[in-house]
Amino acid sequence: MELQQLPKSTDSEISDNFERKGKTQLWNKSSKTFNSATFYNKNETNKRRKNESSSNSNKSSTLSLHIKAYENSHKVSAASDSFKSLGNLTSTKNTKQSFYSASKFVFQNPFEFSRQQNDIMSESEVSQFKASQRLLNSNEASNNIQKDSTNITMSTTNGQNGTRKRSASPAEEAIDVKVPKVEVGEDDEKPVWSLRKAQEEQPSRHCPFLGTIDRGVLDFDFEKLCSVSLSHVNVYACMICGKYFQGRGTNTHAYTHALDVDHRVFLNLSTLKFYCLPENYEIVDPSLDDIQYVLKPTYSPEYIKKIDKNTQMSIAFDNTKYYPGIVGLNNIKANDYANVVFHALSQVTPLRNYFLREENYCEIRRPPGDKLSLLPKRFGELIRKLWNPRAFKAHVSPHEMLQAVVICSEKKYQIIKQSDTNEFLTFLLNNLHVALNGTNKTPSSIIYKTFRGRMRVYTRKVLPVDASDEARRTLLETEEFREKVEELPFLKLTMELPPPPLYRDELLQNVIPQVPLGTLLSKFNGSTEKEFKTYNANFIKRFELIRLPEYLIVAYSRFEKNRFFVEKNPTIVNFPISNVDLFDCLAEDARSQHKFTTYDLICNIVHDGQPDNGSSRVQVVHNGTGKWFELEDLHVKEILPQMITLAESYIQIWKLNRSKTRAERIGETDDLPINAQAAGVAAPKA
Repeated sequence: MELQQLPKSTDSEISDNFERKGKTQLWNKSSKTFNSATFYNKNETNKRRKNESSSNSNKSSTLSLHIKAYENSHKVSAASDSFKSLGNLTSTKNTKQSFYSASKFVFQNPFEFSRQQNDIMSESEVSQFKASQRLLNSNEASNNIQKDSTNITMSTTNGQNGTRKRSASPAEEAIDVKVPKVEVGEDDEKPVWSLRKAQEEQPSRHCPFLGTIDRGVLDFDFEKLCSVSLSHVNVYACMICGKYFQGRGTNTHAYTHALDVDHRVFLNLSTLKFYCLPENYEIVDPSLDDIQYVLKPTYSPEYIKKIDKNTQMSIAFDNTKYYPGIVGLNNIKANDYANVVFHALSQVTPLRNYFLREENYCEIRRPPGDKLSLLPKRFGELIRKLWNPRAFKAHVSPHEMLQAVVICSEKKYQIIKQSDTNEFLTFLLNNLHVALNGTNKTPSSIIYKTFRGRMRVYTRKVLPVDASDEARRTLLETEEFREKVEELPFLKLTMELPPPPLYRDELLQNVIPQVPLGTLLSKFNGSTEKEFKTYNANFIKRFELIRLPEYLIVAYSRFEKNRFFVEKNPTIVNFPISNVDLFDCLAEDARSQHKFTTYDLICNIVHDGQPDNGSSRVQVVHNGTGKWFELEDLHVKEILPQMITLAESYIQIWKLNRSKTRAERIGETDDLPINAQAAGVAAPKA
């Protein structure tokens, strides 16, 4: 009876194994031998029953060995099929009926394992899962089979729907298959695309629309407001067209734009997070870091220390080469008077380093509703964009900074109207100092630390012209006409240019007048007197310096107003670009306190044309290479140092040289321009 049950269980086991395996190769091979050979058919069973009583002990032992060998071979085959069932969980409802009808299928050799053919390579069985699927438990995979592979799929939200269990065969119960467990994390169990995940704002690292981003149209220099509602609240930038839209939810302008033109990727301009609309999920991808850096550049203290030593040019996204800090500024309408001031202040090292680190001024608190709180933030953003080494374009638009200037100045300085560069520089420095909570003390703000110096002013009232000598002596003893001395701080030194000649020379030509810088500096030597007229009295003043600033701003009074119009003085100032000594301008008691008294030029602002409709340009030096560049709006070109003194200089910024003393710099002649001797600087003796 035991031998009669063996073929029956074997047939069912073979059919079940082939049902899960489903190999076309073995099926074709076995179909050829289906009619010619069987494993344990009824004839063999009857013969064994008849011969069982008459067989000797040797034949019985031989048959038991054959049966034992077959059971071992079947156990190995069942174990291999159990491993393969984990990777190929498909329904075999239709094929199972055909296997039951062919339950008498056997190998040609019952004691030989099936081998792979040499000329045919079987296809590797690799499970392919969608993002919305998960792996089943490996311990339960051998007991669960899907009903229909074409209609039913596994889902984490529906569980294991459509699966059924079958009773394990005795051979499967006898085999203990050890399969390594697949650990599934909590994040892996959740689907990648689902509305619930988007509502929870869980970031996704896979987005099929990242290839639609166009970095060539991205421009974050303009004011952050919606192009439809003109609102500053919750503004997103479209990464495909570069426009700004408000909102992210349903019925918002950004949501409508995504559905209308099929633009999917958006950037929140305040949180710097990327989202895909209308699916409304956050995108996390390292390839988007360059866009975040362009919107909000950041600089480490280590990079700031090495920024002046950089000699390599950066390459923008449009393959334009540029030096960081030497980039053009967009002239929106008539704001070139402000662009040159922004360029000049960006070359001042302490001021630049201070505003490159947003942590220095972002926590400064101002009274509620104060307009000046906007000025340092916008100025810091502009400085960081000017020195951005990873910019998409080799120019910057100061639109947001100009908007802050218009608000803080109550529309005195506008984008569409020309203004005086010197007056705007004074306004910007004073308001930046106040916005940074500066006081009357010099260390109270970075503005005063950098540009503030002190001078001593001697003032006395002019005596009446018709007074006699005795009356003059009497008046000089009074308090009103006695000379007064006071110490005053200054942010810049103003120098008056000599008036131009009224008549032509002997050649009937109007020669452009020239004046050396040494002559203009004599105003501050403490002995040169200058008369100043007021509405009721005249005063005579003398000036001398008692403390030199780190950066000296010099302004030439090139414009003079009268009752009818503004007249421009075309006098050219001859000056060297380095080694300008102010030792003679210091007071006697202050000279011992100043070890370094020489200055080098770092910036020169030039005004061209008429006072009402002229233009401004700036000439700056690159510290890393020592080259001079001229910037006029978006145009940047390299110039020779000798060409600087030929223009009508209006404002200059000089840097105090703390590397060499006055005595050590006497022999320097390399940096002197062609007309250095005419500038009042004596050439050193050989």
